Amino acid sequence: METTRRDALKKGIASVAAVAAGSEAASFLADAEEEPATRMGPLDYGLSFICHPSPANSVRFWVESRTRLIDDKTGAFRDYYQCGSCKSENTFGEKDLLYKNNYDFMPIIGGDDLLIFRRRARLSDRYRDVTNAQEVWGSPILKLREARAVVELKEWEGIRDATAAASPIVTQTEISNKETGRTAIIECPTKTMNISIEKKMYQVDTGPIAFPDLAKDHDPEIACLSLAFVVFNAPHFADFVVEQPTPVIEDGREKCQIHHYSKPFSLSAKNRVFALANA
Repeated sequence: METTRRDALKKGIASVAAVAAGSEAASFLADAEEEPATRMGPLDYGLSFICHPSPANSVRFWVESRTRLIDDKTGAFRDYYQCGSCKSENTFGEKDLLYKNNYDFMPIIGGDDLLIFRRRARLSDRYRDVTNAQEVWGSPILKLREARAVVELKEWEGIRDATAAASPIVTQTEISNKETGRTAIIECPTKTMNISIEKKMYQVDTGPIAFPDLAKDHDPEIACLSLAFVVFNAPHFADFVVEQPTPVIEDGREKCQIHHYSKPFSLSAKNRVFALANA
């Protein structure tokens, strides 16, 4: 029975691919009764990059997640792209290409705005740096590939079979703040998927993603974003854990603080799970 279900799923994805040839990924939601800003066709995260034109460093970043921030009153929105991390480096040096006092380096890009995270071994006032991409690497050039063959998985059996078939899975988590009139859709490829055959449950656990603070205005808007992980196993809520200053406790005493994912919390959400056609 398992083989039959998986084969059926693959055939379903193949049929979507045939219909979708020459059309955009968003076509699978064309008839959805939703505001246009929430009709996001999933990206193909294996093929999506952001390039920059600076002659000094024409850097290319792999896109790891996307967060769409929406003004509910006007319908206006902007997408922010959380990119893959690297290490602090002596770029194009003759030797010693990694700095001794090394740190993680991760950018989030939206328009010409740039938010850089530098995670050192201890707390630093340069952990977050909001700047302009034009001044660093030149204006971003989006090289995004939308997935053309997409199946929304609304039942546990479909999620189970797509997981077992090793199909790429992308999720979208929509959260809102009614008081401020803001909505966000957090989209990411599922890096870890848990399946319980006994309980007939799934559980997404993935990150980092760009989590937005929707409770207040930020100037520039990109400053509302923090690094987080998202976890959910149902369509109506999601749990998050955000990277932030976190005390290191030993023998009941605080030894120091570091940037770490801590203080989990839960939010009402609309979760969608999509299977993408294998290449």
